[in-house]
Amino acid sequence: MAIPRQLPNAITIVRIFCAPIFLWMLLADAGADGALRWWAAVLFIVAIATDGIDGYLARKYEIVTDLGKLLDPIADKALTGCAFVGLSILGELPWWVTILVLVREIGVTVHRLIVASNHVVAAAWMGKLKTVAQAVALSLALLPLWTIVGDWIHVVNTVAMWIAVLLTVASGVDYVVTEVRGARASRPSSEGGRA
Repeated sequence: MAIPRQLPNAITIVRIFCAPIFLWMLLADAGADGALRWWAAVLFIVAIATDGIDGYLARKYEIVTDLGKLLDPIADKALTGCAFVGLSILGELPWWVTILVLVREIGVTVHRLIVASNHVVAAAWMGKLKTVAQAVALSLALLPLWTIVGDWIHVVNTVAMWIAVLLTVASGVDYVVTEVRGARASRPSSEGGRA
């Protein structure tokens, strides 16, 4: 069965639009752990889960596009970025964590946009692992599970967030190293083939 060629990209764009709606719901709850908090968490989880769906469809039906490769990480970063900022505004996550993550994410995104005219940088395996770790850590932090299971869940949340932060830094370093190596490898051919 054929699917519309732009369906994966459309799903990605919807994910981008979900980010500000999610952030509004999270902040409107104002840390009260009420219905809006639960709905914000559910919206985040559903939206971040579509990351796997659009990628699966694009690969399965062989409709991977350069636009999709560019939009997909932007959508992830918009959603996770809103979550980090929202949790810090609510005082549930230290600002240094959010700033560290945002510097890495914005830096990589800006670099991707700058080099997009030459080549599209697809997400590497470590970047994908980082996104999964962030999705899990943020989902746990957003769901007010402590109202149901007790405060011990904060330990789980803290461990999950540390794993996400460490993978964020490691994948950022991996991205820089890969790009530097790629630039060095292409330099000899552009300089007349010197070894």
